Amino acid sequence: MRNRIHKYLIVLVSIVLLHSNNIQAQDVHFSQFFEAPFLRNPSFSGLFQGDYRFQGIYRSQWASVSTPFITGSFNAEYKKPIGQADDYITLGMQLLYDKAGAASLTTTSILPAINYHKSLSGEKNKYLSLGIMGGLVQRRFDRSKITTNNQYDGNGYNPSLGDGETLLNNQFNYLDGSIGLSFNSSIGGKSEDNYFVGVAYHHLNKPKNSFYKNPDVELQAKIVFSTGIKFTLNETSYFTIHADYSKQGSYTELIGGAIYSYKIGDDIDDPKYTVHFGTFMRAKDAFIPIVRLDYHPFAFSFSYDANISQLRTVSQGRGGMELSISYTGFFNRDNSSKNVPLCPKF
Repeated sequence: MRNRIHKYLIVLVSIVLLHSNNIQAQDVHFSQFFEAPFLRNPSFSGLFQGDYRFQGIYRSQWASVSTPFITGSFNAEYKKPIGQADDYITLGMQLLYDKAGAASLTTTSILPAINYHKSLSGEKNKYLSLGIMGGLVQRRFDRSKITTNNQYDGNGYNPSLGDGETLLNNQFNYLDGSIGLSFNSSIGGKSEDNYFVGVAYHHLNKPKNSFYKNPDVELQAKIVFSTGIKFTLNETSYFTIHADYSKQGSYTELIGGAIYSYKIGDDIDDPKYTVHFGTFMRAKDAFIPIVRLDYHPFAFSFSYDANISQLRTVSQGRGGMELSISYTGFFNRDNSSKNVPLCPKF
């Protein structure tokens, strides 16, 4: 059964990678998408070994072509048992910052989240999770940094001329929301081996998205399908696969890949270090090598997008660089998930 599941998920990742035909998207994205669970699917929050976790990602893209696109994500999670069964609830917060282009088009999001994990077995980790996330988003740009045809006269560019745009202001706010459902389970009798599948629906309220206050301009809803599997190879190493397929309007994006991990230290169950090496692919856009070091309770990751799209000639193959850091810990309490037999994790 275990080998069958492994083969199925590996084939699924391969098929999706080979058949994607459009990788453009309207939302921001990260190559280390597995380090931003809320943006992937709010029901993925809490799927970690610990009571709490903090994660941050910094991304710089297209510095070789234009003004760099800067994106930052920070999320916090707190997981605790609830009720008399093996159920859990995760409370979280997602902060997102994105700054793009010469006009400094900036998006800032503050998105609280809650996720309920329902245990489906009293003998093994098997959980159905339902998560929701929603909050406030602000978009703004620097109007002084844009130029239009109206600002050119017979002598060329004249900054004293108006830009001719009918914008009432250079920023607006809106409420945004997402919902996600996922299933995760251990494989066979090994608690270290896990897999998950999930689907999420983002921008479910289709918020208005126009500096001109145009009621017909909506932020299109996005649906994301995700899967992943982690299985041990021997006492000191294991293998992890992640893949996401997202669709937003007419745009699609597919990203997937695998990571090999090796434990270093005398205690196999609690190693001093774990080193990770992996490769991901964003279909028809970028080849992404990734390295990571776990020095518990910290983890540090670095990845780089090697551009393979039609822009590779202009960009000279250079895409985006990402750095991430996470901190995971346990509380010193009776109901901590550190020593319990059943707990949602991946």
